[in-house]
Amino acid sequence: MYSILTNREREVYELLIRNHSTREIARLLGISDKTVRNHISNVMLKLGVKGRAQAVVELLRLEELDLEQDD
Repeated sequence: MYSILTNREREVYELLIRNHSTREIARLLGISDKTVRNHISNVMLKLGVKGRAQAVVELLRLEELDLEQDD
């Protein structure tokens, strides 16, 4: 199945829906805060939505993300 998300975008949003801050996501992935914000913005542009929350809702609707916890 084709995904609209890159692997890194998926990692960022999976951490975002688990209530991690931008700074925490950056630290966990070993990237800068700015890069995290860029990934979030890129996904919002792809989806044509105006905020992180709308992006999450749309990604869940498209089954690009799953709320099930792996841990």
